[in-house]
Amino acid sequence: MRIDKYLKVSRLIKRRTVAHDACEEGRVTVNDKVAKAGTDVKPGDVICIHFGNSEVKVRVVSTPEHVTKDDSSTLYESI
Repeated sequence: MRIDKYLKVSRLIKRRTVAHDACEEGRVTVNDKVAKAGTDVKPGDVICIHFGNSEVKVRVVSTPEHVTKDDSSTLYESI
C-alpha cells in the first residue's frame, strides 16, 4: 500500500493530500529512508513522521484497504 494512503487509512494523518504533502516535504521516513508518497509499506516497516518539534514513530502491523474508524489504531503499534 502507498505510504500516503496508509497514513490516511490508519488515521495518523487525517487527509491523504496532507499525507502526500508531508511525504514530498521529506517529513516522513520509512525504515530510516525519506519516503515519497508512492513508497510501498508492508507489515514490519517502521514509519517516522516529523511534526514541527515532535515526531511519531510507529511499526506497521497490517495494511488493509478499508478500515473502520474504531479499528484504525490496530494497524500500527507505537514505538
